Amino acid sequence: MQTLTKFEQYYSTIKQNRWYWLFSIFCRVLLAFAFIAAGMVKILGERFASGLSTLHPMGAYLEALHHTGYYYTFIGIAQVLAAILLLIPRTVTLGALLYLPIIVNIWLLSYAVRFEGSIVTSPLMVFANLYILVWNYDRIRYLLPFRQFSDLGLIRKPKKYSNRFPWLFFTGVFIIMVLTAAFARFGFAVVPRNSLTDCKKQFVHTKNEAAGFEFCDCIHNQGNDLDTCLEAFETATAK
Repeated sequence: MQTLTKFEQYYSTIKQNRWYWLFSIFCRVLLAFAFIAAGMVKILGERFASGLSTLHPMGAYLEALHHTGYYYTFIGIAQVLAAILLLIPRTVTLGALLYLPIIVNIWLLSYAVRFEGSIVTSPLMVFANLYILVWNYDRIRYLLPFRQFSDLGLIRKPKKYSNRFPWLFFTGVFIIMVLTAAFARFGFAVVPRNSLTDCKKQFVHTKNEAAGFEFCDCIHNQGNDLDTCLEAFETATAK
């Protein structure tokens, strides 16, 4: 409980700081905008990322998802609902709780199929969502598996915020953004990219050029699954 007490003392401090508060609003607005845009596509019955070939791993997934009927519409409604709840101050905590499993699913899907379209944005959205949940810790703490709770209560909006800029916090935010982008760029030896031309560019003038071109053909022309194409690429480069 000593660690929790220290955290709650720190939490009480940051809730009085204008920059932490502004960052929470910034995260809420961006997350809401992203889900409203993505959700409305589904509600209107259009295929998300319609320009992506159905032979692409993510394109094949989205095409199949598009044909699930009312389930596809339900996902769109859930996204828009989460976004609206995030924008309303009284329901922001509920919105963040609804938002979390959806965006984590998108994050894992993006990594699983190495989709460039959301391989950077989706993990950053997860971090932003977690920040909102932490910002609203005083409201969700009773959902956590603690044996006992302090008398922290609900922290009210202060009459006057502290304007001290939290350099350490925003330095950490910047580092997380850089590391996320770096992992997306260098974390995977091979990615299918979004088109045959872009896929081939990553192998031009490299020792694995021939095997790489075969990998791209395997994905974009033959329409094989990612694991099959990766296995063939690894076998060819191991020789």
